[in-house]
Amino acid sequence: MKIMVAIKRVVDYAVKIRVKPDKTGVETTNVKMSMNPFCEIALEEALRIRESGRASEVVAVSMGPQQCVDTLRTGLAMGADRGIHVETKETLYPLSVAKLLRALVEVEKPQILILGKQAIDDDCNQTGQMLAGLLNWPQGTFASKVVLDEEKQEVTVDREVDGGLETLCLDLPAVITTDLRLNQPRYATLPNIMKAKSKVIKKYTPQELNVEIKSDLQIVQVTEPPKRKSGVMVSSVDELIDKLKNEARVI
Repeated sequence: MKIMVAIKRVVDYAVKIRVKPDKTGVETTNVKMSMNPFCEIALEEALRIRESGRASEVVAVSMGPQQCVDTLRTGLAMGADRGIHVETKETLYPLSVAKLLRALVEVEKPQILILGKQAIDDDCNQTGQMLAGLLNWPQGTFASKVVLDEEKQEVTVDREVDGGLETLCLDLPAVITTDLRLNQPRYATLPNIMKAKSKVIKKYTPQELNVEIKSDLQIVQVTEPPKRKSGVMVSSVDELIDKLKNEARVI
């Protein structure tokens, strides 16, 4: 069984985001980039399935400029068997990513495709759902637990919903998107980092996959959130109640 995992290169979660002066996006020049945390969880789950003997290969896929190879190397150092890089300088939105992944599925023929539920840069939470729709595959989103049954060719997914947990049983092949509580991703060890340098990364272009990259979204403006006002000290409970009632209007 082959598992394909999509990973995205994003601004590191610990970096303070700065908006470009022209307000067309966020500044990425000379900014630390890393693998999207939800993608790390997706890759970790795929590796655990392989290590349990229920999968034979884990293929990591990333899309974007040449720098995405560094993110792929991180995935290979974590334990992925090989990588695929779809190189393009175009801005990729969820639908374009889903179409590229569909084209790669036709080439690689994986039985499970795992993605992070969203990326921390755009928070779209759309690619997995769009991909399942394009492939006409069942989908289990926001997965907090994944149990694979090879004999029945099924995967059981516990997913987090507003009311608690929902359990789905999906026929393979299937698309799964991962939530935070699914697992704790491993760190890449130094020996594995060295081994990753020799692992294969196959390159494609959107043209080779017969996918046209076009923007179906337009970013009008990116602005920073308003600065939070400083707190106010009150001298008595009565004054606090008055402010909550007449100014904040919460009681």
